[in-house]
Order: sequence, then structure tokens, then C-alpha cells
Amino acid sequence: MTTGGSRRARPGLRDPLRFTPEYSATHRLGDGTKVRLRLLRPEDRAWLLAGFERLSPESRYLRFFSAMPHLPEKTLRRLLSVDGWNHLAIAAEAPTSDPAKAESYGVARFIRLHETPEIAEASVAVVDHMQHRGLGKLLLSVLAAAAKERGITRFRAEVLRTNEAMNALLREIDHDARPALEGPVAIYQLTLPEPSADEAMSGPLFGLLRLAAGGLQVLLRRLDRAPLRRSATSRTS
Repeated sequence: MTTGGSRRARPGLRDPLRFTPEYSATHRLGDGTKVRLRLLRPEDRAWLLAGFERLSPESRYLRFFSAMPHLPEKTLRRLLSVDGWNHLAIAAEAPTSDPAKAESYGVARFIRLHETPEIAEASVAVVDHMQHRGLGKLLLSVLAAAAKERGITRFRAEVLRTNEAMNALLREIDHDARPALEGPVAIYQLTLPEPSADEAMSGPLFGLLRLAAGGLQVLLRRLDRAPLRRSATSRTS
């Protein structure tokens, strides 16, 4: 893996941030495919639209709970409203000499909860032809690391109470888990692994991370609310 960019300090944090606007890293997946990771930028409109067009109707339904033949302008603006702190997205693309022509492979993002700034909601979307290659796992591990260095310690997971298999998995991971109940939905909070603990990104815990990042519909509801400010409270680690 090769990385570029400098570390940037943040007020209230002891260590400088690794995942800054200058961040760039090239990884090789298990099948040999190379991917470049970077932070999504507000000007990545065409890049994001191209990635959406590569999602199958099934993938769109799983992410948006709707077939959504086209990405609405309002939704596009919300997905591009990243600030690198409360709303951050990791973009995966094909490594090219001209970044403007790089093919989009996927995006992982988190949005910090205003009422509990140490918790965030997350999502991951990977274009169909890049699925089942380990890219989702890579995106999640980097997203968790970026969240941790911004003082986020937990991701939220929403599960239907009738989903016995997933609820059993959650109880297996944490016997003392007591989800909050909102109608038919059980809401769990998952403690993020330390960025250096690669083994934590496998097995049941990784499955739960994927659950927490299973769709975009929760994040879109969060984006409908008032934007977060970069206050001293939201920078608490």
C-alpha cells in the first residue's frame, strides 16, 4: 500500500489526523485488483453519479429501500455535503494517472449524531462488478479508522425485531446488549475496533459492522436535519 498527503492537526485532539483532504492510498485486493482510496469531495458530482449508474436495481434497493432509477438532485446534494468531520466519505476508485477520469468503485460514509457526537451512522455502497472482492471490508476498516480519530467510538445498527438471525448474532457478540426499541426496529450501538487490530475486522464483529453500514436510508434521514457544527463538543475524543 502507498499513501500520500500530510497529517493535519485538529484543535482538541492529541494526534494529527491521518485522513485529511490530501489522503490517498492504493491497495491491492485479494484478486489482484488495485484500488485507490481518498476522501470524497463536494465537487465529486459526476464521479458519484457515474457510480450510482453502475449499481444494479437490486443494489439500489438494498441501499435506498427503493428501486430509484435515477439519483434525485436533492439526494445528490446531501450525499456531497461532506465536511470531513461530522460527515465524511471514503471514495474507492480505479488508480489512474488522471484522477478526473478515475472509475468509481464504491463509497463508505459516516454521519455523526448531533445529540451523541461519539456515535455515528454509517453506510457502504460498492458497484456490482466490484462486489465480493473484499472492497467493502477495506472501505469499512478505513471508515472505522477515520471515525475513531475524529472521536467517534461507536456506529449505530438498526435491525428489524423480526430478524431473529441477526438479533441472535448481536446477542452472541454482546450478551449484555440491550437495544433501544422504536416500533418494529431494534437499535444497537457497536463499539469500533482499534484501527491497528486488523483481526477485529473479520468474523462476527465485521458482520455487525456491515450491518451497521447496510444502507443509506438512515443517513439520508439524518442529512434532512439541521447541519452539525464543528464545535468543541463534537471534537471530544
